Amino acid sequence: MKILVINGPNINMLGIREPEIYGSKTYADLVEMITKEAERLNVEIKFFQSNHEGAIVDEIQNSYGVFDGIVINPAAYTHTSVALLDAVKAVGIPTVEVHISDPDTRDEFRKISYIRQACVATVKGKGFDGYIEAMKLLTKNNKI
Repeated sequence: MKILVINGPNINMLGIREPEIYGSKTYADLVEMITKEAERLNVEIKFFQSNHEGAIVDEIQNSYGVFDGIVINPAAYTHTSVALLDAVKAVGIPTVEVHISDPDTRDEFRKISYIRQACVATVKGKGFDGYIEAMKLLTKNNKI
């Protein structure tokens, strides 16, 4: 099984950006943790992070016919991007939406997720462990 892990804007700033919300671990720590779990699950993994909406849309489109699942933390684009929603719908790859914090407990505008309707599940408020849960959901659905 092949899973694409996509992270949106400012996720590259983990450990620096609002540590009271996102913690002190870095993006490199996140990649390392996911990589170890992917090895344990016997899953091939690819990481992609961008602060640019169009680049994320391109990556989703390029995943068609290549990946069996997508784990995506759209970050701020969760609340603004119909383009990401349309891209996930277009490729038809099982996708799990992940959020390190729980957007429902934060600003009112963060309670809206455009991409959610195209996802098979949403994991929120579980920190980095949410990515692991998302991978397990995808592998369970594909019965590897």
